[in-house]
Amino acid sequence: MAPVVQLKDIHKIYDSGEVQVHAVRGVTLELHKGEFMAVMGASGSGKSTLMNTLGCLDRPTRGTYLLDGVDVSGLDRNQLADLRNAKLGFVFQGFNLLSRTTALENVELPMLYGTGHGTARQIRERALHCLDIVGLSQRADHFPSQLSGGQQQRVAIARALANEPQILLADEPTGNLDSKTSVEIMGVFQKLNDAGITIVMVTHELDIAHFCKRNLIMRDGRVVSDIAVADRSLAEAEMQKLHAAEAQAKLTD
Repeated sequence: MAPVVQLKDIHKIYDSGEVQVHAVRGVTLELHKGEFMAVMGASGSGKSTLMNTLGCLDRPTRGTYLLDGVDVSGLDRNQLADLRNAKLGFVFQGFNLLSRTTALENVELPMLYGTGHGTARQIRERALHCLDIVGLSQRADHFPSQLSGGQQQRVAIARALANEPQILLADEPTGNLDSKTSVEIMGVFQKLNDAGITIVMVTHELDIAHFCKRNLIMRDGRVVSDIAVADRSLAEAEMQKLHAAEAQAKLTD
């Protein structure tokens, strides 16, 4: 099966006055359907630039990027926007929800762009289904201010799923969450991945990366390590500890 992502000798150079900043240096990788990859590295390592390239938010200075077999380098701005809306789903650290619209309306939003998403009733049903996937359908009529941080991130994940993307791109999705909520959110991502969704996640937290199946580590714009995580026992142990703590809390209430 052909990879959904193919990067070949990708470079990204920014001109900063008289200085050229080499943010990404010769990255080559393939990502296949159903993978769950963490992109890690210190600040300035190039991981965010690489994520922006994968998300068709930034063009490489040179190199080739094929997304589901399509060479994105030859696409104009409108074609890139259509490709992002059809193929990619985005989850951000800051949630980026519209404060004056309900959870349901936030999830409906991506389906209102472009064509082929059906009637208003079909869009509503799809949005409710996405909220149900992340366990939040009972909060569909709540505004972001009425939701906890973890619940807001679940809405953001549901919104990213609205157009049935090929790839889910998550940029530090647990960065604004406490450790308990982070584990819960990573459980949501694991459930989605187990259902066949391809996920790429930028994180600087090693314990979060252990939830993923593949860890890509960057330094100075280069990939210095790309390893498969064969044993997800750590993630499972964390989930078990969380459930045990919740059970103990109920007993002491």
